[in-house]
Amino acid sequence: MAPDKDIEDIEVRLVLEAINARYGYDFREYSPGSMRRRVQAALARSGASNLGLMQHRLLNEPDFFTSILDDLTVQVSEMFRDPSFYRAFREQVVPMLRTYPQLKIWHAGCAGGEEVYATAILLSEENLYDRTQIYATDMSGRAVEQAREGIYPAAQAHLYGENYLQAGGRGRLADYYSSAYGRIAVHDRLKQNVVFFQHDLVSDYALGEMQVVFCRNVLIYFGEGLRARVLGVFADSLCRGGFLCLGGSEHLPPACADAYCDFTRDQRIYRRRGAS
Repeated sequence: MAPDKDIEDIEVRLVLEAINARYGYDFREYSPGSMRRRVQAALARSGASNLGLMQHRLLNEPDFFTSILDDLTVQVSEMFRDPSFYRAFREQVVPMLRTYPQLKIWHAGCAGGEEVYATAILLSEENLYDRTQIYATDMSGRAVEQAREGIYPAAQAHLYGENYLQAGGRGRLADYYSSAYGRIAVHDRLKQNVVFFQHDLVSDYALGEMQVVFCRNVLIYFGEGLRARVLGVFADSLCRGGFLCLGGSEHLPPACADAYCDFTRDQRIYRRRGAS
């Protein structure tokens, strides 16, 4: 007889197969440990008594799938997260971005939009925002709506402000948002050049001729095969010499050496090789 943990693993795989077959969202190659935790979290919130019932509801109730999608995706971020990365981006990448007459930047897996607005602020301070188009995407429709609203708990403002200063901010972060009723709302001018929409890195298309792709702290949740496939999507999306920005604990596998080269190894910034 299989141990309980093996049975649970089988049930989790069946849930993920059901989601892929019914809705086209493919979580099957995500890190198994990460997906097991997320499926259990979704089960706890769903009201279903077990994974078998959860699978049945997923197959028969589209609204049920929508209600648990955010539990299956990672929605954790903050403005200027990892300030040393943003400082390196400002000091080393921005001078090269100045050579382009127009800029296209993709924030893949944008979560609640905090890092999107951090980029908009940085580019504004470097006088580049007016010639930049930012594409902010996430597979979660709820995350995309939150990012589009740009409203966050005021309790986070101090952390965001400290990150901003450590990242080389040139003024006060408070100049970029308004406060009321325990919330902060980013100013509309930071949204003017941003397009928010749903996009699934696993199954959707590349976005062409980007100068920068941000995908920070997302790939760590993918299995090896899926990670390689998504990095291929980014390679197809970047122009020659474009920049790929990953999270601090993420690395490019050796198989990507033909597509990317190190730019700032410590901050996980890479450049696209070859033809666009």
